[in-house]
Amino acid sequence: MTSIWLRDEPDRPRRAPQLTRARIVTEAVALLDTDGIEALTMRRLAQRLDVTSTALYWHVRTKDDVLDLAVDEIFGAVPLPAAGRDWTTDVRTLIHGWRAAMLAHPWTTALIGRPMLGPNVLTRTEFLQAALTRSGLTGERLAVTTHLLANFVIGSAVTEAAWPHDDDTPGAPTARQRITADPAAYPTLTDSGHLDSARWPTDTLFEKGLDTILTHVLGVPSEASPPPPTATPILDV
Repeated sequence: MTSIWLRDEPDRPRRAPQLTRARIVTEAVALLDTDGIEALTMRRLAQRLDVTSTALYWHVRTKDDVLDLAVDEIFGAVPLPAAGRDWTTDVRTLIHGWRAAMLAHPWTTALIGRPMLGPNVLTRTEFLQAALTRSGLTGERLAVTTHLLANFVIGSAVTEAAWPHDDDTPGAPTARQRITADPAAYPTLTDSGHLDSARWPTDTLFEKGLDTILTHVLGVPSEASPPPPTATPILDV
């Protein structure tokens, strides 16, 4: 079935005038937030909207349509500030907003593989590339950097949404304990504090990861990074 974003939707009379696509999406997001993707069915959504399934299908063809619309609705909540003079601030604002939106609605992380062609997603991708373009990026470097930043924020959100923090369930076994139970087998992971959320909070890892991308890929100075070493001149002999 073709994505809703790639289909022409002809105008036609609505069987339930009180029902709109906006209402459908709002109710679908509420259902997804409460009960998750598996709980979303066209029949249950119609019941929540107090309409027949036939009336619902008059606005959306499939559950996939509803999911695509719901994901784009969530991305519409990502702040989109006016472009500023500092393009790095624009990039940071967008990437942090993107992560926050996904973590506020964890079900979105399971749908990122779907076509991301909705107007809210494309508008924010346009904002990101426009900011990167102001840094001087063009062509392949622009495409690669856009891909890198998108994969970084999506991967971070997927991991955080799927793996609860160690303190979410007091007394429960943690991932860190799996490592520290056998330090001889994992000496580097033990010493580095891998999966130790007390030592390496997810917010810190995300911020430092974004800082690393901007610093080492785009050459943006970082307050957290030491100054580069002075190059040793090559002497003629």
